[in-house]
Amino acid sequence: MNGIRSVEKMWYERYNFCKGYHQLAKWTKGEEKVQVTRKYLIAACTVVGLGLILLASNIQVNSGKSLLMHPQKQLGEMSFDVPIGTTRFLHQTDVQFSYPKEGVRGIYVSGPSAGGTRFSSMVELVENTGLNAMVIDVKDDFGHVTYQPDEHSPFYDIAKPYIKDPKKLMKVLEEKEIYPIARIVVFKDTVLAEKRPDLSFKDGKDVWANSRGEAFVNPFLEEVWRYNIAIAEEAAKMGFREIQFDYVRFPEGFEHRDEQLKYDTGKYGEGDDSHVQRRVTAVTDFVAYAREALSAYNVDVSVDIFGYAATVVDTPGIGQNFLRIAENVDIISAMIYPSHWTAHFGLDKPDLYPYELTDAYAKVETALLNQLKENKPTSRPWIQDFTASYLGEGNYIPYGVKEVEAQIKALYDNDIEEFLLWNAGNNYTTGVHYDNPK
Repeated sequence: MNGIRSVEKMWYERYNFCKGYHQLAKWTKGEEKVQVTRKYLIAACTVVGLGLILLASNIQVNSGKSLLMHPQKQLGEMSFDVPIGTTRFLHQTDVQFSYPKEGVRGIYVSGPSAGGTRFSSMVELVENTGLNAMVIDVKDDFGHVTYQPDEHSPFYDIAKPYIKDPKKLMKVLEEKEIYPIARIVVFKDTVLAEKRPDLSFKDGKDVWANSRGEAFVNPFLEEVWRYNIAIAEEAAKMGFREIQFDYVRFPEGFEHRDEQLKYDTGKYGEGDDSHVQRRVTAVTDFVAYAREALSAYNVDVSVDIFGYAATVVDTPGIGQNFLRIAENVDIISAMIYPSHWTAHFGLDKPDLYPYELTDAYAKVETALLNQLKENKPTSRPWIQDFTASYLGEGNYIPYGVKEVEAQIKALYDNDIEEFLLWNAGNNYTTGVHYDNPK
C-alpha cells in the first residue's frame, strides 16, 4: 500500500505542478414518463379550467413524477441558493452537431481563450488540420462558470464571463463543424467551498485548502452533485454535445488527512466499508448519477481520470476505481502524459519515451476495458503537448511534432482512435499530422 500511495502522491505532485506551471502561461425512481392522455387533459380542463393546464405545463406533479424526469433524491430544504436540478425534457438546441466519423480529436480551450481574441486562431488550427473538436471550460478549476449567464441565473454571481456570447460561440463551432465538449471541474471548487464551508472539508474552523490554496467540496454530499449537474444542464442547453467532468475525486493525499479534517459523510458514513471503499463508492455513485441526470439531454458523459488509476484497483486517497467509473460513462479520458509518470512500464524516465509510455499504457487500459464487454466506453486519452522542463535536466525532452506524433501513433497502433491534446496555456504545436497513418 505504501508503494501505491507513493505513486499516487507523485501523480498529484506532477499533475498539479504541471497545471500550475502552464497556467502561468495563460436531481421517484428510474426514468418515469407520465402519459398525459387527451382524455385526461379534457377532464382537467372541465374540472379546473385552463389554469390547471398551465400549472401542469410546469410538469411537476404532486406524486413526485414528471414528464421525462429523472431521479433526484431530496436532502431536505435547501438553506442557500445552490440550484436544484429543474424539470427536464428531451432538450432541443438551436445548433446541431454530428459526432466525427473518424472519432474525436480535440484540444483543450480555456475560458479566456474561448472568449478572447485567440479563439479565431484556435478555430483555424482545428479547421486546417486533422483535429475536429474542442474541450471548452464551462466551469473552471476555481469554480467559476466561464460564460455570461442571464442576470436571473443562480450562477450569475459565480461567473467569470470570459465568454460574453455563448450563442455566438456555439454558432461558430457549428459553422466550422467543430465538435463541442464542455469541461466541468467538479469537486475542486474554491468558490463553492468558501461560500458554503459545510459542503467542504474543514481544518478547525477554516476551510481546508491544499498547498496551492485550492479548496475542494465534498464528494459524499449529493447537494454538491446537484450543483454541478445543474451547471452541466446549462452547458447541454447551450448545445454542447458532451459533458466532460474533471476532478471527479477527493483531494490528493486524502488518506493521510481523512481522520483529521471535519466533514459530513452523508449516507456513506454507515456500514462496514473501509474509508477507501466509501470514497470509491461516493465517486462512482456521482458518475452514475450524472449520466442518468443528463440523459434527457441526449449528451455523452465523459470523465477525466489519472492514467495510473488503471494500474491499481483503487486509488486509496482520491477514491477513483478505473473500471467502476468506466462502466458508468460514454467516454473515459485517462490523462497519460509521459511527464506524469515515475519509473513505470520498465521506463526509467518516461518523459523521454513518448511512444513507449503511451503504447505500454494503452495495452494495460485496453485489457481492463475489455472486461466490461458491452458496457465498454470509448477510450479517448489526454496526451501531452507541452514541455515538462520542471522535471529538471536529463528528465525531460522538448515536446514538438515528433513527440506529439509518437503518442498519437502509439494510440493508433493499439486501435485507440480518439485523443485530446493538453496544453494549459493553449499553445499547441503546429505541423502535427493527427490522422491515422494506417
